Amino acid sequence: MMSAVKLQSIITCPKCAHAKEETMPVDACQWCYECERCHAVLKPKAGDCCVFCSYGTERCPPMQQQQSCSCCSPTAGTPR
Repeated sequence: MMSAVKLQSIITCPKCAHAKEETMPVDACQWCYECERCHAVLKPKAGDCCVFCSYGTERCPPMQQQQSCSCCSPTAGTPR
């Protein structure tokens, strides 16, 4: 049985350690996040699809469901 997808994740800024709970989008990856304390703009680490997978306490909903994100597919962002 698959557990319920968690939509809340606490993002921790790697620069100043500020942590804030945020609601994750279910239909898109969040590529950028601005820390409200130090204003650093966080971007996903290499190999991660979004800031939640890199800096959050929970991975994004598609990854929690062991699916690939549509924005991270090999053809994402390439002209057709």
